[in-house]
Amino acid sequence: MHIRVINPNTTSAMTDTIGEAARGIAAPGTRITASQPSSGPVSIESHFDETISAVGVTEEVQAGEREATDAYIIACFGDPGLLAARELTRAPVIGIAEAAFHMATLISTRFSIVTTLGRTTIIAEHLLEQYGFRHHCRRVRAADIPVLDLEENGDAALDRIIDECRRARDEDNIGAIVLGCGGMAELTDTISNAVGLPVVEGVTSAVKLAEALVGLGLGTSKYGDLAFPRPKTFTGHFEHLSRETP
Repeated sequence: MHIRVINPNTTSAMTDTIGEAARGIAAPGTRITASQPSSGPVSIESHFDETISAVGVTEEVQAGEREATDAYIIACFGDPGLLAARELTRAPVIGIAEAAFHMATLISTRFSIVTTLGRTTIIAEHLLEQYGFRHHCRRVRAADIPVLDLEENGDAALDRIIDECRRARDEDNIGAIVLGCGGMAELTDTISNAVGLPVVEGVTSAVKLAEALVGLGLGTSKYGDLAFPRPKTFTGHFEHLSRETP
């Protein structure tokens, strides 16, 4: 089984972190390829960043379609370009936020999310509504750290995240915590041990869901809105996205 894990930003160190976490949880025989777009934001912290990065995500899926790829993971908590990516392939495509929400509801009746910057809490709230998980989430919290601090100031960032997770435990009446950033992929055990609650992280959750879907022989439906896009010509910067019917 081959799973392509796409980091939608262009920071190689974060791609490496995400890839290591994915390989660490993958079953024997599962091959993980961690990739990132060649162009785009170095971190994703706004709607604008997500919109730009979504193009890179679709390009990475198209690259995966030129080789044997069984499933794709979009390793940013905003799940940028998720539905567009699903249109481009019959393979399962899983966003890490949606994966984490599903996993959290299987082990608890209420969870809180701890993410990076305060402004991204609103994006997470939008996803909770969109995916139908709003009533499971008590609160979306921010450690108020830039995404790249996870790579550049790791110890200080971890301390801030643990402090916010402890506040969630003590104030939110929850059973689990969801980590709201792909860059936190290797922190689950450390945070869970410090806080004493189950901690759910989207990259590792998505890997196990991808393995399950492939094992069940389930892929993205090509009926309805997730059918392949109609073939058409793109111009200018997007000329390379012009495509024929698969």
